[in-house]
Amino acid sequence: QVQLVESGGGLVQPGGSLRLSCAASGSIFSIGFMGWYRQAPGKERELVARLGSGGSTNYADSAKGRFTISRENAKNTVYLQMNSLKPEDTAVYYCHALVSTPTQPSNWSQYWGQGTQVTVSS
Repeated sequence: QVQLVESGGGLVQPGGSLRLSCAASGSIFSIGFMGWYRQAPGKERELVARLGSGGSTNYADSAKGRFTISRENAKNTVYLQMNSLKPEDTAVYYCHALVSTPTQPSNWSQYWGQGTQVTVSS
């Protein structure tokens, strides 16, 4: 079983910064991509940032220039550095990863973390 555990969420003032972490653990053969989604009340879950195994990145337009995704492969961990936070960034942030396991290395499955709350408010 693969688990994704997020940390780093919390309350921050507008203009402030937070750094989210997501560590993947369990029976892992390989990780394809890791990324972050968020969901605000009453809204659809949306992609914030994604980092491919080859280093390619994708960002939501709202995140470009403010957020940075990075990865430490040795720790199976992905980070999201969030700067210049705005109230509209308030949401539950979910880690997302594409993972293969040793028993079936060629079979890929998507996993989700439990989410971490980010609240931007003065």
